[in-house]
Amino acid sequence: MAEDKKYGFFENAQAVARLIPKGRVCSYGAIANYLSAPRSARMVGYAMKASAGDDTVPAHRVVNRVGLLSGKHNFDEPNEMQIKLEQEGVKVIENQIQEFDKHFWDPAIELSLQ
Repeated sequence: MAEDKKYGFFENAQAVARLIPKGRVCSYGAIANYLSAPRSARMVGYAMKASAGDDTVPAHRVVNRVGLLSGKHNFDEPNEMQIKLEQEGVKVIENQIQEFDKHFWDPAIELSLQ
């Protein structure tokens, strides 16, 4: 039964990631908070890793709380996450999102506005 709950969490985290607009980024913790699981940022990371190969989940837009590309090792190519972000207009220097506050998308705020 616990496995079913985890699977549901993964699906929910991936569904939120699908809502992140191009050129914006979200953090693992912000997704966890939105899903009413504030201590589950790591689980969001696992959900992004589990989405490898699913082009409908923009896992490259999910970063850590300070804008570091902490999940880049889960991509096929070492710089794939950075390349995808830069193609969307997000500048990255030394694995750090530049102007992180400008690009940050918080589902708790953004989705409540809809």
